[in-house]
Amino acid sequence: MNSFDVIKTVRVTEKGTLQGDLYNQYTVVADPHANKHEISRAVEELFKVKVLRVNTMNVIGKARRQHTRHAGKAPDWKKAIVTLKKGDKISLT
Repeated sequence: MNSFDVIKTVRVTEKGTLQGDLYNQYTVVADPHANKHEISRAVEELFKVKVLRVNTMNVIGKARRQHTRHAGKAPDWKKAIVTLKKGDKISLT
């Protein structure tokens, strides 16, 4: 799998920003079929940083209704929290 296929995007939230400042951790949206080794390798290749640890979780999409009787569902996705070596940083600008 290509690195650009493994890492979809970096999530920017208030909690994620605080984790980046305090613990040097960043949240990325990964391919649901990617494992921790593939995610680690992709982050190191794309952002030129050293990854210490990867924690993953599968996020289940919420049930939605949009002006109809029939319920829909937001897509499922995989969240990966990547811990970087001290001094490394992912530039989000």
